[in-house]
Amino acid sequence: MSTQLIICLVIFVLTCVGYMTGVWSLATVAMTSISALALTGCLTAKDALAYFSNNNVIMIGAMSVVAAGFNRTQFCTNLANSISKMAKGSLSKVLLMYCILAMLLSQMVQSPVVVFGIVAPLCMASADSMGISKSKIALALGITSIATCCTLPIGTGATQAAELNGYIAAYYDKLENFTGVMPEVQFFDPMKARLPMLIFTVVYCAFIMPRFSPDTPSVNTAESEVHKTAEKKALPAFSEAAGIVIFFGTALALMLQASVLKSLAIWQICLIGAVLMIICRVLTPKEAGKAIPLSMLLLIVGALAMAGALSSTGAGDWIGGGIAKVVSAVNNNYVVGFIFFIVPFVLTQFMSNRGAMLIFIPIAIATCYQIGGDPRGLIILIQAGALTAFMTPMATAAVPYMMEYGGYDQKDLFKGGWLFAIIGCVISVGWIMTVLPVL
Repeated sequence: MSTQLIICLVIFVLTCVGYMTGVWSLATVAMTSISALALTGCLTAKDALAYFSNNNVIMIGAMSVVAAGFNRTQFCTNLANSISKMAKGSLSKVLLMYCILAMLLSQMVQSPVVVFGIVAPLCMASADSMGISKSKIALALGITSIATCCTLPIGTGATQAAELNGYIAAYYDKLENFTGVMPEVQFFDPMKARLPMLIFTVVYCAFIMPRFSPDTPSVNTAESEVHKTAEKKALPAFSEAAGIVIFFGTALALMLQASVLKSLAIWQICLIGAVLMIICRVLTPKEAGKAIPLSMLLLIVGALAMAGALSSTGAGDWIGGGIAKVVSAVNNNYVVGFIFFIVPFVLTQFMSNRGAMLIFIPIAIATCYQIGGDPRGLIILIQAGALTAFMTPMATAAVPYMMEYGGYDQKDLFKGGWLFAIIGCVISVGWIMTVLPVL
């Protein structure tokens, strides 16, 4: 283990302690963390600065303005009230409706941040009309947006089999004198493997998750305080119509980005929507500025920097090498599956899910080749573990967004997510290793 890696791990532990103690704000801890990483050489000054212009930061800031504009419309209020009436005042029923909507959008948009940004304004407005604290529902909505991403073969989910086959082909193409049949992930394999987890996620988040969520925000944030102001005034007719069209137009553009609007990046779509909200006078420049959650964006910057530092200092490779040795000595589908689910799940709490997959999928393919096993179920299981990370702000940019809305601290994430994580692990490993076994 290198000295740089040890320093990075120490900073990481201290950062986690800072998030949990609550002595300083989450943004203060995040900025202290990125400063320490830069000063100790775990990150270069250039790399540290680059995280402030990360596309996730721009995207969330812009999407917050779009959501604020939509919240200014009477349509948003009326729609939320209608959904609340349909649910007859039931928290579980209204949350089930929004969790299903988030799940469907997660199949179209390969970004939990965007999905949460689209669904959250409506869901939070319904919560306000029912007199329910945002802290009871934001965690459930956020986890649904994260854990169900790209499960069904529609939208961006339809590309999952091709992506996984690309990893397999990259390994087998390097083999000399290979004359056998290369394993191939079939089009419906990702859905067949992850569908039970998708169903469990929606049901659990709608009916059980609120019981583990705090009754009131643990941290006062801009989003958790936003509706304590006076009742909003009605917009002029043009601005009212514009706010509705811009919000749903932005949502539609985000869903079509991967297929029709490839020339536009997701952050560009969100930024255009935010600018139009101001041009069409749905929001004043001052209101738009207040809608940008600065503390949350600083938390995201710090979380991204920590994830990048852990990756660049070799933390993932160091852990992955040790796992490969352990798996080679194991001859049981479920034990192997558990290892390849839980380690990426834990590691992804501290680095990007894409980075965790890039580390462990090649290891899984190589291991299966050596023992004559089938890698399909294992690499889908790794993907499931990496895409279900939500217990720290470093896991995915959607987590700080969720924390801002619900007013959560680090302890709330652990308290709300530990049971979901355990049951989800059992379901994923048990089902996938049964329908797509390694041996």
